[in-house]
Amino acid sequence: MSPKLRFAILDDYQGIARPHFAHLEDRVDIVCFPKTLDPHIPAEQEALVKRLKTFDVILAMRERTPFAASTIAALPNLKLLLTTGTRNLALDLDAFTQQGIAVAGTEGRPPGVNATVQHTWALILGLARHLARDDAAIKAGGWQGTLGMGLSGKTLGLLGLGKLGSQVGKIAVQAFGMRVVAWSTNLSQEKADEQARAQDLAPGSFLVAPSKAEFFTQSDIVSIHSVLSDRSRGIVGAEDLARMKPHSLIINTSRGPLIDEPALLEALQTGHIRGAALDVFDREPLPLNSPWRTTPWGQGGRSEVLLSPHMGYGEEDLLHGWYEEVAENLERWLNGEELLRRLN
Repeated sequence: MSPKLRFAILDDYQGIARPHFAHLEDRVDIVCFPKTLDPHIPAEQEALVKRLKTFDVILAMRERTPFAASTIAALPNLKLLLTTGTRNLALDLDAFTQQGIAVAGTEGRPPGVNATVQHTWALILGLARHLARDDAAIKAGGWQGTLGMGLSGKTLGLLGLGKLGSQVGKIAVQAFGMRVVAWSTNLSQEKADEQARAQDLAPGSFLVAPSKAEFFTQSDIVSIHSVLSDRSRGIVGAEDLARMKPHSLIINTSRGPLIDEPALLEALQTGHIRGAALDVFDREPLPLNSPWRTTPWGQGGRSEVLLSPHMGYGEEDLLHGWYEEVAENLERWLNGEELLRRLN
C-alpha cells in the first residue's frame, strides 16, 4: 500500500477547514498550520520552508502566505497548490508553472451585495457613530461622551470605481443621499456613468473628480477600492492626506500598502483628520507591538481609529463554500481527474 500524500492547510484562523476534508483522511495526512509566517522576514522564511518541505499538497488562504519563486524552489515534494478565491496575487504563478506545480482556485461567492462592500459600510458607520468607543465606555461604567457624524449630504470619495467601489457608491446614494465623487488613474466620466447604470443609478450619480488633488479636497469620507500593484502601491501619500478636511474619514478595505502607512500614522497621531477605519495593513497579522495596536487612539488630540482583522470577505457562507470547492478539487486531483478553476 502506497504511503499517504501529505496535505498542509495554512492560515485557517477560524479553524473551520479540516472538517471539509474529513472524507479524504484515508488518502492524505492533513496537518493544519493556523499561524502565519511572513517570508519577507528571513527567519520566518526559513521556518516556512522547514514547515512545508515534506508536503505534497498545500492549501493557501487568499494572500495570507506569499509564495515567491525562492519559496517554491525550496519545496521539492510540492505537486499541487490550492488557494481560495478566484485569484491570489501573492502567488508567483510563473514559478509554479516552471516547477510543474499545478495551481487552482475557487469561485463560490454568494449572490447579492459583496461581503467587502458590507464590511466597508460597517466600518464607515462604526467610525462615524463612534460605536466601538461608546460600547467600551458603557461597559466601563460611562455614558455619552461623543457625537456622531451625519452622512446625509456629505461627499463620499471612492478611490477606485470597479465592482466593489460602485456597490459602495450605490448604497451611499440610495441609503444616505450622499454625493459621490470618484477618482482613479484612467477613470473617465463615461466609465463612471457605465458603472452607475450597472448599479441601476442615473448617469452622473458618480462624478469623476477633475484631479487627484480635488478628489481628496472634496471628500468628507474617502473609501479605497483599488487593486494593489507596483503602480498603485502608496497611491495615497502624505500630500493626499494633507489635503483632507479636518473632519474627514478614510476607510481601507482593499490592501494596506495602497496607503503610505507612516504618512497615515503621522496624520492620525497629529489629529489632522477625524479618523480612519482599517481592515488591511502592510503586515498581517499585525505584530503585537504595532502602533496600530498600542497607540491610545482618540485621546490626547489623536484621531479616532477603528480596526478589524482583514475580515472584509470573512463571511461564514463564503469561507465554508471555498473550502468545499477546494475539497472537491483535491478529490478530483487524487482521482486523476482534471482540476477545476486552474490558475496556471
